[in-house]
Amino acid sequence: MAAALSSRPAYGNALDGSERLRGERALREALFIVFCDRVPEAFARLRNVSTSHWQELLRWLDMSGLALYFLDRMNELQSTQWLPPAVLSRLQQNLADNTERTQTLITESAGIQRKFQDAGLKYAILKGPSLCPLAVPRPELRCQFDLDFLVADEDGISARRILEERGYRLYPGHGGCLDANSDAVWEFKRNEKPGVTLRDIYKAMPSYAVELHIESRRPGQRSLLDHAWNRSLFGMQVPVLSPVDLFIAQGMHAFKDIRSPFYRASQLLEFRRHVITHCDDKPFWQEVESLAAGDRSVHQGLGVVILLITNILGEFAPTSLTSWTVDRLRPAVRLWVEMYGRRSLFSLFPGTKLYLLLNRELTAGERVSSPSFRRELLPIHFPRPAIQHLPGESMSFRLGRYRMYVSRIVSRIFLHTIEGLRCLWQARRFRRRVAALAKG
Repeated sequence: MAAALSSRPAYGNALDGSERLRGERALREALFIVFCDRVPEAFARLRNVSTSHWQELLRWLDMSGLALYFLDRMNELQSTQWLPPAVLSRLQQNLADNTERTQTLITESAGIQRKFQDAGLKYAILKGPSLCPLAVPRPELRCQFDLDFLVADEDGISARRILEERGYRLYPGHGGCLDANSDAVWEFKRNEKPGVTLRDIYKAMPSYAVELHIESRRPGQRSLLDHAWNRSLFGMQVPVLSPVDLFIAQGMHAFKDIRSPFYRASQLLEFRRHVITHCDDKPFWQEVESLAAGDRSVHQGLGVVILLITNILGEFAPTSLTSWTVDRLRPAVRLWVEMYGRRSLFSLFPGTKLYLLLNRELTAGERVSSPSFRRELLPIHFPRPAIQHLPGESMSFRLGRYRMYVSRIVSRIFLHTIEGLRCLWQARRFRRRVAALAKG
């Protein structure tokens, strides 16, 4: 495989034991490194894990989106005998369920798109099936929660009307306002069901979520929709992002999630596969670099994602990509990846607040309008409910909504108090390390 990352900075070897993963996180890392060449190391770590302990690991695999990829990898290695029978049986049932669920999502997506095309809307699908086979080998291995469409701003209202005619409800306040002339993400849900558990995420249910990403037109801004390609999917011609736009969008989506309390490890695995697919395609990397020229956010975003994956799974990206991404990261940003990347990735939901340290370094020296560190550390507003009031809802439905909302509030309280205090403690330590770096 062509080339690799530049050598790691000196501080990468100076980390003390507190940065190394221990206990549960170390076992989760072992599950993750099964996907690279360090399989013997991973198996050695997992050798004495009990069946009851495997149940906890399965919970993280579900949350991280890795469960079905893990089963596929174990089948590829012909190593399913390593798994307790109950664990293997559960994973196999999850795959069977998710295969059926994926087909229902495909059918729903096709139905929506036929309406979009009949109405002459300008749109493209985002993520999901458009990632196959470049980043996702088979769609049924991916745990997908919603359908995403990029829609031209002039067609946003028409797309909304089509979804509402299909029974979807608009959830305001998600990602922006409801003005079709501004960048926004409009979230719609249909047949919402309270009380869904983690085990239900693989099952086919009549509940769907759709996000419309509104592309506004600004002078000098490149339109993704103007460069969309047509692919044959769902038995029809479907507009998708161009290969270069798809790659950058996937990487930047992973970067956005790294800058949040909890993110799914499957996104990093999928992005790694996408890079490896194009590894020796020099014209592709030249086009990616040309498109990202002058956009510091893309340079930083891809650099952080690539460095984090490399630190855990080893080198995988060509120098034609890392030379203008990883190699241009500021030392303090690289330090965050070295110190906290693993801890953030292998934490359980609701995650950690260590991403705030990264956000502060990414915007250091820039004139940006963003919430202060302390305001983000302990926000005072309540979270949005996962399910809105439904006219004529039953008492059981209402109680289910309330239970979900209370659980969400409790989760946020834990995140903002316990993890907030941990972040404050680490902030002092991180500042000392950054200061030491600056002194050379």
